[in-house]
Amino acid sequence: MIQEPTPSGDFEQARPAVPYGPALPPAYGQVPHPPHAPSHLRESTRPGVPGWIWPAVALLSLVLGLVGGALGAGLQERLDAPGLGLGSTGTRSAPPLEAGNSSVAAVAGELLPSTVQVLASSGDNSGTGSGFVLDTSGHVVTNNHVVAAAADGGRVQVVDHRGRVHEAEVVGRSQVYDLAVLRADGVEGMEPASLGSSVDLLVGEPVVAFGAPLGLSQTVTSGIVSAKDRPVTTGSESDANSFINAVQTDAAINPGNSGGPLVDIQGRVVGVNTAIATTGGFLAESGNIGVGFAIPIEQVKVTADQILRTGEARYPVIGARVDTRSENELAGAVISEVMSGSPAQSSGLRDNDLVVAVDGTRVTDGIALIVRIRTFQPGDTVEFTVRRGGDERTVSITLGSEVG
Repeated sequence: MIQEPTPSGDFEQARPAVPYGPALPPAYGQVPHPPHAPSHLRESTRPGVPGWIWPAVALLSLVLGLVGGALGAGLQERLDAPGLGLGSTGTRSAPPLEAGNSSVAAVAGELLPSTVQVLASSGDNSGTGSGFVLDTSGHVVTNNHVVAAAADGGRVQVVDHRGRVHEAEVVGRSQVYDLAVLRADGVEGMEPASLGSSVDLLVGEPVVAFGAPLGLSQTVTSGIVSAKDRPVTTGSESDANSFINAVQTDAAINPGNSGGPLVDIQGRVVGVNTAIATTGGFLAESGNIGVGFAIPIEQVKVTADQILRTGEARYPVIGARVDTRSENELAGAVISEVMSGSPAQSSGLRDNDLVVAVDGTRVTDGIALIVRIRTFQPGDTVEFTVRRGGDERTVSITLGSEVG
């Protein structure tokens, strides 16, 4: 059984150029004298303005007008933009530590100042989770299930490494990827965590988990990468569509760790701690048994960028229902229903088709199929290997999208 390490508490969650200045005064030129004036006075002794000056003035006015118009248009475009993406908010990607580092203490020294505790409350309910500073603009990443219950009308606060409490608001969240982006007052000056890559991780290499397990802020645990690309669902019965292609670790993760960073030995965030495995029964209410899961940082970047730009996150869909019952495990993913007008229908996918691979990667059940699809982006064209009536064929589907 996979469950979220719920927060420690009752719940987790061309415009025309404008002339510059006044009109030019009448030009000086040759001024005729009255006919009775002496002949030597009939021509002006005042020198005339060179003939080239007027084209130059006209050209300068044109250039200034075009520049002004372009600047104005650029400013208007900036003001009309929905928001700045992840690349414009002051993120960090350089590894804080050298490649040869082997000290967990050094990693802790780098990341603890960027790790926060997240407090969420709504009515009489309250809970706690974790998060990390995303950029220099005051944004914090955490899990959706940490702030979900307080996202609409509740109160969210962030506690930094010095114990200072900052009021925060939810910028946007994704139930599907179990991620949320917060904006916290006073966090702009904090050092953002360096964002790394989960793709480059090797099974067996060391990682460090940060967070506030059981409300114990600024806690560090260490372990290794136990597996990669582990398809799991982090949802409860009321939130059954949070599927992730997880990094598995044996670093201790407990209730309250949710939303905290999983970090490589060079001090780069490679995932967001989000779920733990339990054996059921009494242990379903306990904590770490050495099997924890983190959302890969690649997905965190994509979702955070979407939220910062538009305030919402999107995920890819094919427009078909998938059978996720355990009895279909290892055989492939059974398509139980293809929706009318969907990308799946347009591609020729049919009810009861058995999907055995997506873009060359084998899928063993419905959850694996959903997770695999969600590693792509809306608009991508993906090849599905399908078995139908004893025959195997390839179906290309251009993924649609939904908000979630």
